[in-house]
Amino acid sequence: MTRRAFLRNLGLGVAACALPGAARAAEAGGKRPRNIVLILADDLGWGDVSCYGATAGLTPFLDRYVKQGVRFTDAHSPASTCTPTRYAILTGQYAWRKPGTGIAPGDSALLIDRQTLTLPQLMRQAGMVTGAVGKWHLGMGPGPGKTDWNKPISPSVNDVGFDYSFVMAATADRTPCVYVENGLVVGLDPADPIEVNYQHNYPGEPDGKRDRASLKMDWDHGHNQAVVNGIGRIGYMKGGQKARWVDEEMADIFVEKATAFIEQNKEKPFFLYFATNDIHVPRVPHPRFVGKTPFGPRGDATVQFDDSVRRVIEKLRALGLEEETLVVITSDNGPMVNDGYKDRAVELLGNHKPTGDWRGHKYTPYEGGHRLPFIAVWPGAIPAGQDNGALLSLVDLGATFAALRGVPLPETALPDSFDQHATLLDPAAPSARQALICQDYQLNLREGKWKYIVPPRAGNTPSERNDPLNGQLYNLALDPGEQHNVVKANPEIAKAMFAKILQAAKARRTRP
Repeated sequence: MTRRAFLRNLGLGVAACALPGAARAAEAGGKRPRNIVLILADDLGWGDVSCYGATAGLTPFLDRYVKQGVRFTDAHSPASTCTPTRYAILTGQYAWRKPGTGIAPGDSALLIDRQTLTLPQLMRQAGMVTGAVGKWHLGMGPGPGKTDWNKPISPSVNDVGFDYSFVMAATADRTPCVYVENGLVVGLDPADPIEVNYQHNYPGEPDGKRDRASLKMDWDHGHNQAVVNGIGRIGYMKGGQKARWVDEEMADIFVEKATAFIEQNKEKPFFLYFATNDIHVPRVPHPRFVGKTPFGPRGDATVQFDDSVRRVIEKLRALGLEEETLVVITSDNGPMVNDGYKDRAVELLGNHKPTGDWRGHKYTPYEGGHRLPFIAVWPGAIPAGQDNGALLSLVDLGATFAALRGVPLPETALPDSFDQHATLLDPAAPSARQALICQDYQLNLREGKWKYIVPPRAGNTPSERNDPLNGQLYNLALDPGEQHNVVKANPEIAKAMFAKILQAAKARRTRP
């Protein structure tokens, strides 16, 4: 049996995979986007975006902008948490294949092997200048206790394919609370060196538990170690006072860096990976957004994200680049309302449903954890005002962008990434995949109308020792809310889907 036939038997690949990327792009008319901008929100739910049916009205710009392009309705993150999704996007490989790619601590070593051919490296091969702005959360440096934040950090973001980078090392709720530009901490005073650890506090430094009464945002669980900008964090840090960020300014700073990258490279093809912080905790929007919604900081931060997108798109328009730029807007995973701080997100939620009608949320294997808003706009190339129900995973972005830019994809590169450029350009074209795998603390397989979640003890490393009938099976056509586990009534389907997960793991790839 050929490799392609084997993968097709897994239910994870279909036709249209024989031609190299450049030939397929030519087949689609030969038009290529000069630039690509990927905007990745953080914890933005399906139900947070009004054009996906939400009534809260938190995304006025996106609601107008989507009319210029396509709204995907069956798009998924490869995981329901941030680090593994970001790893999969940039490497084209499911993160569950590589141990240690769960939610990364702030002092994690770089998780992407520098020998891996990444999405930004492919864009470089396409003649594009590559930039990363915003949240990183994939580690940098040699790791805990070894990374010196006071010197050029190596390896870093620029070592995996980005010509320019301006990022936070991990998340806004984790130390170190500084920006890193091209491997250097921004604004660092050599006389006030930074120290970071996740084991103990430093003498004389504030403590989220001891100094709780002084916090401007109280913590609900965790987030009670170092105190930066009056907010408790995960992990500890000392020094770097002039370099520490101010949360209220973060969205503006990221937008300024993203638009500056566009301005500086307007004469060249560019790829921009713009990973915003909103609406991840701690939710501390700029004062001009405070009180804009009845939902407290979470709603206000969502409006702030929408405005950040507006400012990036308006920069493209001002420079005359919009018609030659593909813009993709999506999220890293589903939403979480209470994620560790007392920001009244649950209390003020009212009738707003961040996951829409889907079950679950961030951290869970249900649709609410990984079914995402996904908007694609490329004037003149992507039909305007269309919906697309094709099955899509964010792990597909690498192969899709490579095909659109005419870059041949080596056999060993992006092993789980499917070229979806045909359906991106034409909503009537079928998806390049029949199935996809998502992860959280349990792998799950989506194939047609069926969704199978492995047994809890199987987690992200199932084996033949697991009983497939201890898992969960849902018929999404009849039960989109995943309320009725029908695994006992459909044992053969459950066994077959569990076997496909095992086969996909053994094959070490799903791309034909």
